[in-house]
Order: sequence, then C-alpha cells, then structure tokens
Amino acid sequence: MLIYPDINPILLQIGPLKIHWYGMMYLAGFGMAWWLGNRRLRSNPIFTSEQLSDLIFYAAVGVVLGGRIGYILFYDLATYIAEPLNMLKIWQGGMSFHGGFIGVLIAVWLYARKLNLPFFKVTDFIAPLIPFGLGAGRIGNFINGELWGRHTDVPWGMVFSQIDNMPRHPSQLYQAILEGLILFAILWIFSKRPRPIMAVSGLFLIFYGLFRFLIEFVREPDYHLGFIAFDWMTMGQILTIPMLIAGIVLIKLAYRKMDF
Repeated sequence: MLIYPDINPILLQIGPLKIHWYGMMYLAGFGMAWWLGNRRLRSNPIFTSEQLSDLIFYAAVGVVLGGRIGYILFYDLATYIAEPLNMLKIWQGGMSFHGGFIGVLIAVWLYARKLNLPFFKVTDFIAPLIPFGLGAGRIGNFINGELWGRHTDVPWGMVFSQIDNMPRHPSQLYQAILEGLILFAILWIFSKRPRPIMAVSGLFLIFYGLFRFLIEFVREPDYHLGFIAFDWMTMGQILTIPMLIAGIVLIKLAYRKMDF
C-alpha cells in the first residue's frame, strides 16, 4: 500500500503571486506540442514554424475555454451557478477533456479556414502532438490530489488521506501513462508514414476513447453525479462513446478512399 505524498499544489509563491503546478503542467504540454510540431514539419511541412506557433496559441485558448466551459456544463453546473466566481479558478482543477477537445476543434477549424487548409489535414498533423499535454494534465490532477480512483486491494493501491484511509487506484497516473505516453507512441509511430487523410485523427479518437472508457472502471465517479446509466456507466464513458464512433467512421472513410 502506498501513501499519497500530499504535494503542495503551489509550485512557487512570491508575495501575492502564486504559480500552481497545475498551470505549469498545461504550459509544459503546450511547449512539448510546439517542439514536436516543429519536428513533424520537417517531414510534413503543411505550414511554417510561425504558423505552427499561432496554431498552438489558438489551441491553447480552445483548451482552456472549452475545458472550463465543458466541465461546468457537463459535470457541475448547479455549483457554478451558485458560486459564479469559481468559474475563473482553473488552478483548482475542474477541466473537462471533452470540453477542451471541442474547444480545440473549434480553434483548429478557425485557423485551418484562415490558412485555407483542409480541416482534417490539420487535425491529422496535430493529433500526435496532443498526448503529452493530456499526460501532463493528469500529473497535474495527481498533484492536486483530485480525480482519484476507486477502492482496491492491488499492491500499488494508494491512500489519499484527504478522502479516507482506504487504498485506491491512482487512476490519474494510469491516465497519464495511457493517454500520455502510450497514446503518443501509437500516434507518432503510425503518423511517420504517409496515411490517408482522416486516418491519424480517427486513430486518436479510437484509442483515446478506448483508454478513457476502460480507466473509468477504476476511477471514482464524480460524487455529485455518480453513475449515469445502468448503475455502472459514468459521465466520462458517456461522453467518450461519440468519440469512439467518430473515430471508427473516420478510419473507414479514410481507407475507403484509398486505391489498393
């Protein structure tokens, strides 16, 4: 049995200025996306390095706005209506991947339109850049001591003493590994060779959806929501199903267009 290390969520404080680990994880994710994107431009120069930087900025705005709005709408609308100023406190957590994903799609669509590029050509390019940001965000969740797992008797079960004294799955770390490292490896290797348009985007949706759906079985449901359907299905799983379906459709469309 492991004990949660109770990490201070504030990395650095200078007077009233507080720098939170959670925010630094987002910056690390955007920085890694920029670095990886510049590497991809060597073999797939669909735009300039300056345009990539602009795209990362657009995506960052989409992640933050979409993630926060998505969490409020999907997970805790009543609380934020009662305390509207809490909507601004993103350093306390409360970001929805699915909302952030929608925000990124809107940002990418706007930027692709500005450059007169096909939408899916841009999403195929950026899909392998996303997983490290996802993994960094889950590390941020772990540091904040939030989104813990369900009770377990596995040897690596972790006690989050701020919740109870029972060992739980460190589901934030599971997600960091699956959605971060493993998803990155799958997409990076797959995208090294020329693929039909929509194929990389479809693979991202399928594997993220699969990993997220499975992790939800060991992640504690949001206390104010519980199980949404069938006494076992969580909000995260429900929101992930459209991603899985869309990913399968994109893969089929991508390879149907190929001439063998």
